[in-house]
Amino acid sequence: MYKRPETPLLDTVSSPSDLRQLPERDLRQLADELRAEVIDAVSVTGGHLGAGLGVVELTAAIHYVFNTPDDRLIWDVGHQCYPHKILTGRRDRIRTLRQGGGLSGFTKRAESEYDPFGAAHSSTSISAGLGMAVARDLEGRDNNIIAVIGDGAMSAGMAYEAMNNAGAQHSRLIVILNDNDMSIAPPVGAMSAYLARLVSGRTYLTLRDAAKQLAKVLPRHLQQKAARAEEYARGFWTGGTMFEELGFYYVGPVDGHNLDHLLPVLKNVRDTHQGPVLIHVVTRKGKGYAPAENSADKYHGVAKFDVITGEQSKPKANAPSYTRVFAESLVEEARHDERIVAITAAMPDGTGLDLFGEAFPERTFDVGIAEQHAVTFAAGMATEGYKPFCAIYSTFLQRGYDQVVHDVAIQGLPVRFPIDRAGLVGADGPTHAGSFDTAYLACLPGFVVMAAGDEAELRNMVATAAAYDEGPISFRYPRGEGVGIDLPQRGQVLEIGKGRVIREGTKVALLSFGSRLRECLLAADELDAAGLSTTVADARFAKPLDEDLVMRLAREHEVLVLVEEGSVGGFGSHVLQLLAERGALDAGLKVRPLCLPDRFIEHDRPERMYAEAGLDARGILQTVFAALGRDAGSAARLA
Repeated sequence: MYKRPETPLLDTVSSPSDLRQLPERDLRQLADELRAEVIDAVSVTGGHLGAGLGVVELTAAIHYVFNTPDDRLIWDVGHQCYPHKILTGRRDRIRTLRQGGGLSGFTKRAESEYDPFGAAHSSTSISAGLGMAVARDLEGRDNNIIAVIGDGAMSAGMAYEAMNNAGAQHSRLIVILNDNDMSIAPPVGAMSAYLARLVSGRTYLTLRDAAKQLAKVLPRHLQQKAARAEEYARGFWTGGTMFEELGFYYVGPVDGHNLDHLLPVLKNVRDTHQGPVLIHVVTRKGKGYAPAENSADKYHGVAKFDVITGEQSKPKANAPSYTRVFAESLVEEARHDERIVAITAAMPDGTGLDLFGEAFPERTFDVGIAEQHAVTFAAGMATEGYKPFCAIYSTFLQRGYDQVVHDVAIQGLPVRFPIDRAGLVGADGPTHAGSFDTAYLACLPGFVVMAAGDEAELRNMVATAAAYDEGPISFRYPRGEGVGIDLPQRGQVLEIGKGRVIREGTKVALLSFGSRLRECLLAADELDAAGLSTTVADARFAKPLDEDLVMRLAREHEVLVLVEEGSVGGFGSHVLQLLAERGALDAGLKVRPLCLPDRFIEHDRPERMYAEAGLDARGILQTVFAALGRDAGSAARLA
């Protein structure tokens, strides 16, 4: 029978200042207890487990050596921040992670002074850290800035842009590269640890500087040869030549689980370095928990689980997920069209393209965490007659928006954009919500913008995108499972710009764009029961709009409610523009657009988030009754 771990040493630590009072010999025990606490907490809440387990020793070492929060510690992405939260005064709330009203699953400035920068998208830490370092220099302070970035996040161009700037700026900045997957380092052991301590220490730096001064009196061509010899000699032993070229002093590789290796290196860097330095730390994702270590994704993201067995308590799905429906539909289309290719930006599992990759490995391209490159890479393929499906989450597609505009839309290239995680996504909160894609795509000339009302419509939209060659086209769909309707073997190609009427009525019209369609149907049942005959229509397209459908609904109904799971400026704004141009708003029509409110909605269960946003059946009912001047309580009684 499982029993919560005893943590006598961790119980004495409520802040990093407490941690720094411990003798160094106790840090090994503290790290073990911290790891056990992380495992136990995430078993209750679910979340990102493997990344945090991999940095337990590193987290403890950083807070022990550096004077946080005065020394700024930035965790890139934030998947690995749970041990950090436990050590920085949030242990009493750690079992509220990702729950409504609880701790965020990422770093968050509003949550703690120990979170100097909020992060949930990757590759931002070095840029933010450099900004803090330069601000420190301008104010004449001397605190340290430490950015911890994973090897996966180093695949993004932004990280190298920041490093290039940092190397030129020469501000004192410490970047810790947490290498837990790419295996870019040679084997880590006593010799490499010794070398890391050596090159980070004062003796080596003094000798190196002396050699540089000596070289200055040599003829210029010999100076250059001496500098190159020193750089490549050290690069040969430590693997740091690339980072040196960007202006960073490279230290490593260091065993990230060996405190006897970590602590002296961190102290040396803290005490001796004046410019930018990169410490290469090698860790193991999921370290210390066998089910995570043995899992293919190292338990990157997990549901609640049994600590003893590692078995996750995922609810049994009643219908296939939208992501799986997309993937299987794309595979089916690709069987009929060899020009279809699939592109992902380091999310093959999340986007479902792992299934496509199994079926068509030579037509599947994972470009790493590089959404900008993914978009333009897809554009290049489109110029050669291929049909690229560039599958990116809504929140991550924002990172490639300039490329969407300049490299795809302006050139009218037929790149297909499957947009996963549309709308509110639950525990990952506002950083991962798919709120803005309809607004930022539907404003682009020549773009076709679709949203699936159910999983069968998603299958149809995959087929439609595959058949469409006249320009860029997108289709959005939510996280989670579908509504459980029957699926055709292969999708039907939809007529561009044409919606559909699901049920006819005479008094109220509900026009849905996206997966709020089901809530519209539930609301319509209640409205019909209240004597308000209701039409429900699925717009399918935000651009081009089905103008005939919109105008018919406006003419034949007293109230028209527009429902979408996106921000203002999206589908509803385009409909209102059309109605204003056609004079429909002057004829007494009561139009009520429903979209996400003008604020970021904090993490919670999706159904609660949509209720807060007024985008559930009850919110639709309240909107209709308010438009008709009826008692708002009527909606509450009916819902």
